[in-house]
Amino acid sequence: MAIAAPAAAAAAAAATLKLTSYGHIRLRPRSKIPAGYRPVLCANERQALFSCIAPVYDNLNDLLSLGQHRVWKRMAVSWSGAKEGNCVLDLCCGSGYLTFLLSQKVGSQGKVIGFDFSKEQLFVAASRQGLLWKAFNKNIVWIEGDALDLPYSDCYFNAITVGYGLRNLVDRNKAMKGARVSILDFNKSSQPYTSAVLEWMIDNVVIPVASGYGLAEEYTYLKSSIREFLTGRELEMLALEAGFSNAKHYEIGGGLMGNLVAML
Repeated sequence: MAIAAPAAAAAAAAATLKLTSYGHIRLRPRSKIPAGYRPVLCANERQALFSCIAPVYDNLNDLLSLGQHRVWKRMAVSWSGAKEGNCVLDLCCGSGYLTFLLSQKVGSQGKVIGFDFSKEQLFVAASRQGLLWKAFNKNIVWIEGDALDLPYSDCYFNAITVGYGLRNLVDRNKAMKGARVSILDFNKSSQPYTSAVLEWMIDNVVIPVASGYGLAEEYTYLKSSIREFLTGRELEMLALEAGFSNAKHYEIGGGLMGNLVAML
């Protein structure tokens, strides 16, 4: 697939901050508050939330999922179809777990963009990049910006992954601009029992554990954000409306998680 260059104006506006010899964060000036990080919190509040939890985000993921999030994320990257030499995007990349997995997939001849609105999460990701000492990790560039205002043309990327980020975007089809997307998130189940189990776990496991880190308030948004998210079938319809020819949502993790795969 031919890869078009991003808009020259966007590239010219970017300012580069060197962090390590492996990668950098490109800070793009924004003249307005980024749009669209509801349903539960406004953009500034959600940005502050993810910045606040950045230092312990990975530890909490391991603890709360008993390490299973690593399995789910490997599945998401596998479903992305990323191949050697591809140009790929990890949107809402956070601390970069999916980004590093994509880096291995595309190899030294490929390119990976880790894109997030939280500078603190990106600093965590870039710091981890410097510690990994893997040659292929040199193919990663970290960019801070608004997920609803990407400086790339449609189908600039061969594949896009989104890990636990689509739920936080208002205009969700704007995250679906690649030849193939793989989107991992909590599953809004149509089965009352599964939904009840997930909400019980949030109330009785997630929030109590997060409170041990002083982050109970930061994690209370989860339940309401999942309630306002889309079911698997609704995600499939969203992908088709966005122009994909094929879309399939897979329930994983006992139905508590889900992964949407869509392709042109």
